Amino acid sequence: MNKKIDVVALGELLIDFTGSGESTQGNPLFEANPGGAPCNVLSMLQNLGNSTAFIGKVGDDFFGRLLAERISKQGISTKGLTFDKEVHTTLAFVNKLPNGDRDFSFYRKPGADMMLSIEDILANKSLIENADIFHFGTLSMTDAAVRKATELAVDIAKKAGCLISFDPNYRAPLWESEDKALEAIEYGLKNCDILKISDNEVELVTGISDIQAGAERIKREFGISLVFATLGPDGSMALYKDMVIKKEGYLNPDTIETTGAGDTFCACAIDYVHKKGINELTKDGLFECLDFANAAASIITTRKGALSVMPSKEEVEAFLCQ
Repeated sequence: MNKKIDVVALGELLIDFTGSGESTQGNPLFEANPGGAPCNVLSMLQNLGNSTAFIGKVGDDFFGRLLAERISKQGISTKGLTFDKEVHTTLAFVNKLPNGDRDFSFYRKPGADMMLSIEDILANKSLIENADIFHFGTLSMTDAAVRKATELAVDIAKKAGCLISFDPNYRAPLWESEDKALEAIEYGLKNCDILKISDNEVELVTGISDIQAGAERIKREFGISLVFATLGPDGSMALYKDMVIKKEGYLNPDTIETTGAGDTFCACAIDYVHKKGINELTKDGLFECLDFANAAASIITTRKGALSVMPSKEEVEAFLCQ
């Protein structure tokens, strides 16, 4: 079968309300930025010249329509996007802490993204089967019904011969318990070919604070072909066959927030694998991949939000030439 779509992603599409100063009355102001990790990834992939499609659910409300319009404007196919007439679009308020970390407040009990069903997946079976790469995370596994839908989609993708890409994207407030989250992460680790995982997630899964040692253990135990571990401002590493390739990060003096940095990196990694294949990657090639991905992630930290403001390939190349 000739594959017609480069990357299909499944999961959450939501509004990230990011801090935007204070009003004249001293009240906090928030800007409504389109977001959700899987669609952030697709948005950057579009900028890198890939064809993409999204499978998910938003509310039949103002925010849901805004999100549908924005991802369509980015070139992401909305064929797999459905509208829930009963449950509102998920909202996330992102507060930047003094140490640079982020504090998330989610309005999602329930949110429309959780309403994705087995019927929705079956309606989009051909969309998944026609993809080269299928990408997902754990936020579509926080509740039983949407988890079953996610697992069915992964099963369809595997049977169709898609490469499976997984990013845990752990958000503690959305889980009933850490054990439930770890169970979902383990499912992803068992079923992926490409893993993008953050340093804190490596430690969560393994209990090992040495990120390289933890990532090596994950790769070995779950038999994952290619592991990308992100280290925040310290850069990233790739683990492939018996190689460990590292690249320091780009500290950007214009950084204002880190929302979307991991998703931008993930998209660049997926793009590289899609173009080169996963069987014969080289040390030099993976180093170039990390360098490009680190640069792209650095650029997105200078902007509010992610989905609508992903850097272009030319911007990243220009950044690397500075």
